[in-house]
This record gives sequence, structure tokens and C-alpha cells, in this order.
Amino acid sequence: METACIEVRNASRIYHVGDVYVHALRGVSLTIERGEFVAIMGSSGSGKSTLMAILGCLDRPDSGSYRFEGIDVARLTEPELATIRSERLGFVFQSFNLLARTSAIDNVALPLFYAGSSVTDGAERASRARAMLAMLGLAAREKNTPAQLSGGQQQRVAIARALINAPAVLLADEPTGNLDTQTSREIMQTLLRLNREEGVTVVVVTHEPDIASYCRRVVTMRDGEIVSDQRKAGAEGGAADERPAAPAGVEGEAAARRAGRAASHWAFAMMILSAAMQALGRNKTRSALTMLGVFIGVAALITMIAIGQGAKEAVRKQIESLGTNLFVVVPGAAMSGGVRGGFGSASTLTVADADAILRESRNVHAVSYLIRQSGQVQFRDQNWTTAIQGVTPSYPPITNWHAAEGRMLENDDQQSARLVAVIGETVRRQLFGPAVSPVGATILVRGIPLRVVGLYAAKGQTAFGQDQDDVVMIPFSTAERKVLGVATPSTSAVANAQYPQAANPFGLQPRLTGYVNQIQVQAAGAAQLDAAIAEVNALLARRHHIRPGDTPDFNVRNLSQIADAAEGSSRIMAALLAMVASISLLVGGIGIMNILLVSVTERTREIGLRMAIGAHRIHVLLQFLAESVFMSVVGGLAGILAGIAATMLIATMANWPTLISPASIAGGFLFSVLVGIFFGYYPARKAARLNPIEALRYE
Repeated sequence: METACIEVRNASRIYHVGDVYVHALRGVSLTIERGEFVAIMGSSGSGKSTLMAILGCLDRPDSGSYRFEGIDVARLTEPELATIRSERLGFVFQSFNLLARTSAIDNVALPLFYAGSSVTDGAERASRARAMLAMLGLAAREKNTPAQLSGGQQQRVAIARALINAPAVLLADEPTGNLDTQTSREIMQTLLRLNREEGVTVVVVTHEPDIASYCRRVVTMRDGEIVSDQRKAGAEGGAADERPAAPAGVEGEAAARRAGRAASHWAFAMMILSAAMQALGRNKTRSALTMLGVFIGVAALITMIAIGQGAKEAVRKQIESLGTNLFVVVPGAAMSGGVRGGFGSASTLTVADADAILRESRNVHAVSYLIRQSGQVQFRDQNWTTAIQGVTPSYPPITNWHAAEGRMLENDDQQSARLVAVIGETVRRQLFGPAVSPVGATILVRGIPLRVVGLYAAKGQTAFGQDQDDVVMIPFSTAERKVLGVATPSTSAVANAQYPQAANPFGLQPRLTGYVNQIQVQAAGAAQLDAAIAEVNALLARRHHIRPGDTPDFNVRNLSQIADAAEGSSRIMAALLAMVASISLLVGGIGIMNILLVSVTERTREIGLRMAIGAHRIHVLLQFLAESVFMSVVGGLAGILAGIAATMLIATMANWPTLISPASIAGGFLFSVLVGIFFGYYPARKAARLNPIEALRYE
């Protein structure tokens, strides 16, 4: 025995409207065979639209049962119901429910997005939609939007959309309710032809007898009950008693769809992306404004991270210019007239101290020392006051100096006290100009002629703004014996007025050789730095006879601590800049969420429509999520380009150090994607959880 197409048994449906219970259906039983053309009549409030919603798997009865093609609908999950709506049912709505600002051909092709075969080829979707429109006489209006179509044309578009997936059952809710007589007749002729020629089971809800006259069977409802069920032997259109079976191709096509669904992951993704793009395309201005928040956030993130990284890199280069694993020993304090000067007010460090440090400290790798004074240097008619340093040959490697031209100081220069010098970039620029090589030239340093044997590579300024390149370095022995003389205190002690210093009528300074202004010590490694400092402190205290509790006549300064503090500050600054930019990106994400929440409210009927024509909840969720991610990704990509451009502009116009790292670009892009997912999920989930029938009735 052939299974009935539609079988309803004792179905009841009660709606709760505040404190009022509305009995929309009261124990309705109805059986419809395949190929029938049935009209359900009744006045407004009789329950016919509620019954139609149950037949279309958009609603469920509170009691009773509904079997569609032998399947108990109550036992089906939401995805299974969506599959039936997509593959076996076609729904023509009373109010058309066409997507605004969308062409007729795109409205008709909409169910193909959710079909089991997931038609991903846009050309194939358009071809099938165009053929369906041509069958209904709308071939010339495929590019028109609903606002450009008459009521009858809109209804034909709705019928074409319902038929695009070759359904076995067509449900038409008041298909001619708002149409004139001629258009109503054309619509009914179309439905009649589909029933006769295509074998489609047609169920029409109407309250007009002339529309019911087209049908072979008329079911009349009143107050939620079926009061009559009449079959006609010869209605208009000449229907025969035999009922055509469902087209063989329909079952085969549905089976093919189900078979292809298992391997349609790519098609599914393309369907979701296409639906999201169409939705965004209908609201271009709003979508662009929504992207703007992410655009600004990512651009600010890239720019601020680049500025922070540039500052950090500048600090790192300054630290490298000081030398690695380095600490400095400077002279201690002198006392005059009861007044103690600060560190550097006495000459207490000697060459012997430096030799002892290198010889006796196990954790020390290298030692150098220097004396320094400022003085005039001259080349022809150019002169300049600069820092003159007498250094050992080990000083430049320890403090990270490199020769740009010529050579650096050598041991032979030190041993022979040669009259040679290596100058910095600033001195070269002041005496020779930026394009002239100074190597081989003879300059006067404090009136002593010295031959320039090398030019140091530029190191720039220190963190304190001192120009490191404004320097002339000569051998320590040359400086001590011929140019600078004995090392003098870098600061002076202020004499007590009550105890004046002894007069020095000749203004002479004692010629004590072997004293230095500074000793540079390089530890064997970063792990040995603290141990090396402890060894040097103990060694110098012993050599200088410093008793416990006394003020030492030397001071050890750990440059690595200064470097770590500077690097830590730069890291904190970079992190703060990134956090500020991230806040702006989060604000952009909140903007996306707000817009999508508004969009869910505005598009409630659209969501209900999509579910009615076969969209699964996961389709709706992923579509809204895809819209969110697409907006954030496009905004993020544009923000990356803008951030790079802004960074380059800042570096050029403001001359700030900037550094664009691939990690910041990848991080900005990833952050924009995560923002889209995080802030888009809640609106998407809210849209997916809407009840189809309630969404369709939303005003």
C-alpha cells in the first residue's frame, strides 16, 4: 500500500499570549495523497495558517502526530527537519518574503545555497534560477529587485524560489491574497500546471471560493477544526481521478544530494561564504563603517608596535655600543679642608690596578684603561673642541668600536708612544667634511701633530644625549707622555672657607705617571658578571688598603644594570603602546557585535525565511559568523596596509626610529580574526536559535 504524502492525526496547537490561551488547532486529522491539489479554506483565525506551518515543518503540534512521507516529524532533529524543508518541500508565503535589495534571480537561487548538493558554481545557480524564472514568464525581469516588481511578479518569484529544488510538495499560503483577479487567475493556472505536468502535490491555503475552485479537494476549517472535506470530480482545469506519483527524478535527485553531502565540506564552506558576501553586499555602507573600527584598531596596533619596537631597537643599539658584560671602575673621593668630594674627585686608580685585575681575577676576560680631557683639534683652517682620550689597544674592542676606514690602535702604537690617532665621525665631519677621507692626514691635537690612521664607524648618541662620535683616541702612552699628561680628577672638592688650601704660587700640577681616569673591565660572560664585580671590589679594596666601613676611593659601576633598566623601560613602553592599540581594536570588535545584533533584529524575517527554505541552524550561525570574520579580516588587512604606510610616514616626517616586524603584522591579522570570531559568535548564535515560524511572523 502506498504511503500517504501527508498524514496528520489529532493535532492540537495552543499559543500562549500573555495570560490568554489560544487554541489554534483542536484535534485536526488530515491525509493528503501524492499528486493531490488541495485547498484549505476558512476565515481568518480558523487555524489554516497554523496547520500550514505544521505541514511545512516550521512548527510542531502540542499533541497528536504528523507524518510526512511516512516519517514521524516529531522524532526528527532540527537538521533533519531543515533537510526536508530544503529537499522535499516548497513554501510560497502570503507576503512573498523576498529579500529586499536583491535581484529576482538571486532570490530564486537562494534555496540552492542550502540544498544537499550545495551548488557552489555561481554560473550553475544562475542558470537554474534563470530557467525557473523563464518557466514562470519572468525572463525579462531577472535583474529587478522586489521593489521594481508588481505583486503578481513578486508572487511568481516566490513560486520559482519554492520550485528551484524540485520539491515533492508545494505549500502555498494565500498565494493570491493581495493580487487582482487576473493575476490571481495566472498564479492558480501556474500551480495547476505544476500539479498536472510535474506531479507536484499542491496544498493551497485560501479564504476565496473562486481560488478553491481550481482544486480537486477542498478542506474547510472553522475555530481550529476541520468541518468539511470535499473531493471534486470535475473542477476547473479538468482533473482526472488518478493521482500522479512523484516524479522519478525527484527521488533520484534527492538521493544524489544525500550521497554527495558527505564530501561537500568545500561546497559547504563556499556556500556559507557566498551567502555572507551577498548579505554584506546588500548593506555596503553599514558593512564599510563596521570595518572601519577594526581598520583603525589594526592600523594603530601596527603603528604603535612599530614605534615601540623602533625605540627598543634604538636602545639595544646604544647598549651594544657600550659593550657587553662590561663594568667600569672610576676613581674615588678626595678630601680638602674637611670637605669630601664625590666620586672622581681624586686620582686613585693606576695602571698597576688594571694589570692586577687582569692577572688575578678569574672571571675577567679583558681590561682596558684611559685618560681623557677635552681640547682643541685642528686641521688646516678648521678647528674643533672635542674629547681626547688616551686608551689602550684593548679599549675599542671592549667598548664595541669598529673601524670604518683605516685601522684601529695597535700594541706597537702603545709601546712606542707613536703620534697617531683614530677619530670619530663627528670630528671627521667638523674638520674634513662628510665626503673627505681623513686617513693619512695630520691634525694638531693640543698643538701636537698626530697622523690619523683610522676612522671609527658612527655609534650615535647615548641614552643621555651624549655624542659618542665626538672623540679623538690616541695611544695611552702618547697621551700621558706627550699630549695630555698625568690623569687629573674629573671633579674637584670644594674647599672649606674656614680651612683654605695652601697657596700654589706657580700653578703647577704634580707629574705623577701611571694614573688613569677609568678602568673598563669585561667579564668572561653574562653569568660571570656578578662574580667578576665582587672579585674587582675585593682586589682593589685590598690594594688600596680600604678598611671595612670606610668610604672606598674607587667606585664600580655596572653598565649591564643600566642597560637592563633601559631595555626594560623600552619593553614596558612597547607593551603599553600595544595595549593602547589593542583597546582601540577591542572597541572596533564591540562595534562589530553591536552592528550584528542590530542586523539580527532587522533581519529576523530573513532568518526565518532562510530556515523555511532549508537553512540549518549551523548555516545561519556560520553565515553571521562569516560576515563578522569577513568584516574584521578585510578591515584588518586594510589596517595592516595603513599601519605600514603610517609607520613609514612617521619615520620619514618625524624622524622617529620605527621597526615593522612580521610578527606584529601576523599578530595584527590574527587579532582581527579573533575579534571577528569572538564578537561575532554571540549575535550569530542568537540568530541561529530563532524559531523559524516566530521569525517569519516578526514585525
